[in-house]
Amino acid sequence: MPIDVAKLTSAPPVRTEVSWDDRDVRLYHLALGAGVPETDPEELRYVYERHPRGLKVLPLFGVTAANVGFQVFELPGVHVDLANALHGGQQVTVHRPLPPAAKASASTRVTDVYDKGKAAVIVQESTLVGEDGEPLLTQRNQIFVHGEGGFGGERGPADRLPAPDRAPDAVLDLPTLPQQALLYRLSGDWNPLHADPAVARAAGHDRPILHGLCTFGMVVKAVADRFLDGDTGAITGCRTRFAGAFHPGETLRISVWSDPAAGGYRLRATAPDRADAPVLEHALVTAGPSHGAPVD
Repeated sequence: MPIDVAKLTSAPPVRTEVSWDDRDVRLYHLALGAGVPETDPEELRYVYERHPRGLKVLPLFGVTAANVGFQVFELPGVHVDLANALHGGQQVTVHRPLPPAAKASASTRVTDVYDKGKAAVIVQESTLVGEDGEPLLTQRNQIFVHGEGGFGGERGPADRLPAPDRAPDAVLDLPTLPQQALLYRLSGDWNPLHADPAVARAAGHDRPILHGLCTFGMVVKAVADRFLDGDTGAITGCRTRFAGAFHPGETLRISVWSDPAAGGYRLRATAPDRADAPVLEHALVTAGPSHGAPVD
């Protein structure tokens, strides 16, 4: 069997040493489209290391910094073709704000493997821990492996968070650069799907697509800017499902609903250039009580 569930979920965690500095943070933010316009002090706080209010760090940078990706495939008990694996969803719990520079370690394990019939869903959990031994953030990513379901396991929770049945409180249109996937690759995700036209065509796309974590990072930044007065430290968590491909150069449309009961903002993202084709669904950004009023 390509996936030995018992062996995979009982494997000891993989520990990875990581580090970053303000250059890594600034490059990550630039790859999300930060710094436009280049004279805006609110944008410069993401990309200028001498900003008077200090360099901001979006929490999803921690996912990139940990660089565990599909580390699950390094564990015993899984032998599948990576071409059949897809990043299906991402969830992040922020334990404390990320510093602009740090040394840390990531501890990664598989918590669950669900049987979706035609596919298996592997849930990989990784905790990023600072030098002081205290956690910075915990991420859980769902990896869909096509053709590996039907083994008689649990289907797992539905875990849905559909958009409310009312008009959104805000609709934000964010342009992207044709070369944005090439920029985001410099943050450490070297998958050729995002750079090589031949690889993209083999995967069923007419051209390279943008990283799902890049589009999600743009969404989290937009919420921080529009609703939290840029207070990235107020973000306590975020989650999404990756619902469809998005191409560099397209416009990303973000619909936002304030949801106090959920502790933050529910979201969906679409591609208006393609009849609002879904990009992100079941998304949520939660924030603590320190967030400010919406930015006009």
